[in-house]
Amino acid sequence: MGAGHDHGSKDARVSRMLIAAAILTTFFVIELVTALWINSIALLADAGHMLTDLVAMFMGLTAVLLAKHGSASPARTYGWHRAEVFTAVANAVLLLGVAVFILYEAFERLGDAPEIPGVPMIVVALAGLVANAAVVLLLRSHSESSLAVKGAYMEVVADTVGSIGVLIAGVVTVTTRWPYADVVVAVFVALWVLPRAIALARAALRILSETSPAHIDVEELRDALCAVDGVTEVHDLHVWTLVPGKDMVTAHLTSARDAALVLEDARAVLSARGLDHATVQVEGPEGAADCKCEAES
Repeated sequence: MGAGHDHGSKDARVSRMLIAAAILTTFFVIELVTALWINSIALLADAGHMLTDLVAMFMGLTAVLLAKHGSASPARTYGWHRAEVFTAVANAVLLLGVAVFILYEAFERLGDAPEIPGVPMIVVALAGLVANAAVVLLLRSHSESSLAVKGAYMEVVADTVGSIGVLIAGVVTVTTRWPYADVVVAVFVALWVLPRAIALARAALRILSETSPAHIDVEELRDALCAVDGVTEVHDLHVWTLVPGKDMVTAHLTSARDAALVLEDARAVLSARGLDHATVQVEGPEGAADCKCEAES
């Protein structure tokens, strides 16, 4: 039942990402052509961000499909799950690159901002809002269970803010003829992207470095395992994340009590904390190691 549900969830994820990719591709072409036509750096910034949306979407699709089909090689016992994490890192680097490029271009236009027609900006920005809203609705439900989808989702959300900025720039340009509205919005889009790219990179690198999940208190977990009836020592306790939603744990417990009973109680402790992917080894007193549980006074 669980495996079937997971398979169906991944199928839904793939189909939604394909539809989202089609929407983004169509709008990217429209936005890029318009940006080059009217020489708008704000539209170009948004088109550049839209390109990263597309790249993230296609990399995410690749990662999800690889994870779905797994691997037939004994050398990859975890399959291709980590492909999603590598995708997130590449996506974050791409976002940072786009942001730096736009900031450079905006700086180059200081003191010599060209006149930009505002009406095309308004029309394209409105179309962008519709496209982004559709993609956000498609991806939202899967954004918490996959870093690949989360990366694409975050970019589309940020791009929605960029479209709002372009819309404002278009309105300001039409009503006031202020030439720097386009540049200001371009800088705003770039600065909006930067912290989100850094946050995505940190989340992915935390997983790649096998840091313990932020929501798991390892010392509290050790104490809870020590509190299992008959356990005298807990050692080789390791907690890490394979991909979001799949936390892993290994632990060696020392106990003179029946190993099957200790194992059952220990798994209950782990399961209560969402740690169902667990490898627990129960050893006799002769397997004593370095992490003794403190005796109760």
